[in-house]
Amino acid sequence: MASVAENIRQHREEIIHGWSEQAAHAASARGLDGPEFKNIMPAYLASLADEEGLPGAHANTRKALIESHVAARLRQGFNVAEVIEEFAILGRCITHAWANAPPEARPSARDVERLFTELHGASTAVAELFSRHLLEDEQTEKRYARLLQKGASEALMEGTTSLHRHLKGALELIVEAMGAQSAAVLLYEVEEERLVTAAAAGMASEHLENYATSMSPASFPGMVAAGGEETSSILDAGTTPLELSPRLRQSGLRSLLGVRLPFHRALMGILFIGLTEVREFTAREKARLLSLGQQLSVHLDNAKLYAKLREKIEALQVERGLREHFVSVLAHDLRGPLSAAKSGAQLLLRHPERLDQRRDMALRIERSIERTDQMVRDLLDANRIQAGQRLPLRLDTCDLGGIAREVVEELIAIHGDRFVLHAEERVRGVWSAEELRRALWNLGSNAIKYGSATEPITLTVTRTGDTARAAVHNRGPVIALADQEQIFKPFTRTHSAQEDPSKGWGLGLALVWGCAQAHGGSVSVQSDAATGTTFPLTLPPDARPYQPREP
Repeated sequence: MASVAENIRQHREEIIHGWSEQAAHAASARGLDGPEFKNIMPAYLASLADEEGLPGAHANTRKALIESHVAARLRQGFNVAEVIEEFAILGRCITHAWANAPPEARPSARDVERLFTELHGASTAVAELFSRHLLEDEQTEKRYARLLQKGASEALMEGTTSLHRHLKGALELIVEAMGAQSAAVLLYEVEEERLVTAAAAGMASEHLENYATSMSPASFPGMVAAGGEETSSILDAGTTPLELSPRLRQSGLRSLLGVRLPFHRALMGILFIGLTEVREFTAREKARLLSLGQQLSVHLDNAKLYAKLREKIEALQVERGLREHFVSVLAHDLRGPLSAAKSGAQLLLRHPERLDQRRDMALRIERSIERTDQMVRDLLDANRIQAGQRLPLRLDTCDLGGIAREVVEELIAIHGDRFVLHAEERVRGVWSAEELRRALWNLGSNAIKYGSATEPITLTVTRTGDTARAAVHNRGPVIALADQEQIFKPFTRTHSAQEDPSKGWGLGLALVWGCAQAHGGSVSVQSDAATGTTFPLTLPPDARPYQPREP
């Protein structure tokens, strides 16, 4: 009776051939690439053939071969059931070798039992190795997740100015976790449609960082961003038809694997790694990069939200300072006319018999109360504007040139003959004369306050097509671009205005903006050293279509 070892030696080539075909078919049925067959199975089969009369003599050799086989299959993306099945296929191929042999050429039942005990032990060893690997892999992922969390927390504590530096630190962790030679990330802010930053770490990081900014569909980052699959890869950067810079092709990086970072609330991005060897990426590597990418995305999104929260807090602190300043100025400005009205009223009460002789005092009281009423009205209107509401208008047919003439005459009476009016005839429309008068008065007063002390101030009224325009121009200090962006907001004063000894509420230009918006028009500012500063106010011919509908 022939032994199992003798049968293996006699039919070795037949067994290997049968195992190769069946194992390849099993792998293909699961959508896997055919396994690499120049591996340990021939050596493992040879160790079984050398067991003649010495059961277990090569146990340590087979253990090492199994460990090597499992490591190779893990790199190729096989799971535990697929590797165990390979040993089951080997058992079937061995027993098939004597299936048609005469009884004397077949092994004994005890010998066959010993063979399947060995194969069962191999399957058990495979399962244990996979379990140990998964446990180690899980612990590794937890470790890198913890390190990413630590880096993100440090970034939050230090502020967003260190975002790029902390990204490079995170990428260095990802390079280590993936066993890669390089990694890069691109972050894109969806709401504002702008690139936030791109960073890279490891080999050829400078070339990779520049390459990461390209979102062209013909580039690898563009292909990853398109998000057709969970992961995208390049087998060989040296031969790929995708767009790559010559320097990156020559950098030594070959295989690239990329994932699109999960989109949360603020950021969208891509993450990819590079290897120096040309090979396919395993399912486990893809899963790990997906996991790391998701964790990185959450941390970065939290960092973005934290940065916005800090900006809000800073803005609230600035607004609080402005409001405190405003309250102090308001108290100062209201005290003057109210004190004058109170003193005049007390004087009249003490000497009622002189009322006819004190008519000038009564007029001063009336003017003081009107001034106070105007201040309160300006404050209420500014609050309406800040709340996003339109100013209420009392509309009627009026002449913009006539309104401008009245304003200029009042300003000349107060500030002297520095105002020049150029007004076309009959620039008429359906507007609020009261609001336009206040708007032009504020523009003229600002020109006196912050413009040149000697140059004339020009108010121009024109009509172009269906649009009416009133513009106030003055020479003097240029309004910085940063101030021009904020100048029409309530309680806002430019840097030069804050340094000016004359204090204001920061409401004048906000009220001008509110007037323009309520009429369906606009106001802007143009300021440079060559031409001076101009505030053009444009109006439609009829403001009625722009009024809110009454319920």
